[in-house]
Amino acid sequence: MQERVICDFTNPQCLKWHSVDDEVMGGVSESRFQRGDDGAGVFEGVLSTRNSGGFASVRTFLKERDFRGFLGIRLLVKGDGRRYSFRIRNDDRYDGIVYRSDFQTVAGGWQEVDLPFNAFTASFRGRVIEDAEPLELASIVQIGVLISKEHSGAFRLEIKSIRAYGPEPDALKA
Repeated sequence: MQERVICDFTNPQCLKWHSVDDEVMGGVSESRFQRGDDGAGVFEGVLSTRNSGGFASVRTFLKERDFRGFLGIRLLVKGDGRRYSFRIRNDDRYDGIVYRSDFQTVAGGWQEVDLPFNAFTASFRGRVIEDAEPLELASIVQIGVLISKEHSGAFRLEIKSIRAYGPEPDALKA
């Protein structure tokens, strides 16, 4: 199967993530992204619904942005049993339409999660946008991870790698 490494967290470029938490709307949730002792990226913090809050997220900008020919995103993660959202943006704006695909983690266990591009849903500030343009694979500018208000309290998601996966090469299909 064709794959492209997006982040494996041994590359310093993959550590340039920044938090966008509910404090932008008065909330008090906190998150951070850093490299763990085992070399995985770690998204962790505390999620709170106080002051009408309820989300924590991190995101990064990609250098390679053309993902035509790939079928989706493959994550290698160790979670805490909570549900997370992987997010893609086709622009460099702070706010606007985001394409998301949710995934459930298993507490304490590594798992590989495939998120097909055709299953990503367009949304704006948590609301699905039915008539949005489809995800543009030629211009994936930002990626990120979000946890939302249905999961208050401490959270931790370790990410060993983020890859784009593609179809099997023709030679292997026979």
